[in-house]
Amino acid sequence: MSDFICDQIFRPKNYTKSPLPRASYENCTFEGCDFSNGYLDSQNFMECTFIDCNLSNANLTNTTFNEVDFKHCKMMGLKFEDCNDFLMNFSFVDCILNLTSFYELTLKNQCFTDCKLISVDFSKTILNNSKFENCDLEKAIFSGTSLIKADLSSSYNIVLDPEKNKLTNAHFSLEALPGLLVKHKIKVTI
Repeated sequence: MSDFICDQIFRPKNYTKSPLPRASYENCTFEGCDFSNGYLDSQNFMECTFIDCNLSNANLTNTTFNEVDFKHCKMMGLKFEDCNDFLMNFSFVDCILNLTSFYELTLKNQCFTDCKLISVDFSKTILNNSKFENCDLEKAIFSGTSLIKADLSSSYNIVLDPEKNKLTNAHFSLEALPGLLVKHKIKVTI
């Protein structure tokens, strides 16, 4: 990768047919860009922000996300486990991440705020000290997931098996209790 692009703003542009030039992007902002079904593979994004972008089904193979913020983005069907996981760090605010996979990643202190995480795969993911603020976790997959000290107290539609996940000191709301007991076929009235 030869190009280094710093402090640039990329405004509404469609990158679905002609991909974003391969480079290292630092402190760049992408606003209203469409990367859906496109190629973001082998890119480096450091301290970048994506606002109102569509990244659904984009190829993320060997892509680096270091201190990247996603705000109001559509990000369905992504496979973050295909990314370069060295220094992986990002946050999501008001994003649609349905059908996305974080399989086997280490994402300590991860923050999801006001996100739709429907049918997201968190299998074998380490999410210790992570925060899920007001997120919809309907049909999210938690299996072998470490949620030690994670805060899910304001999120909803949570169904997970406490015996198949690490939940030491994790925070859940009383409303989440039925989803933690679903395998026992116990009905809880709140």
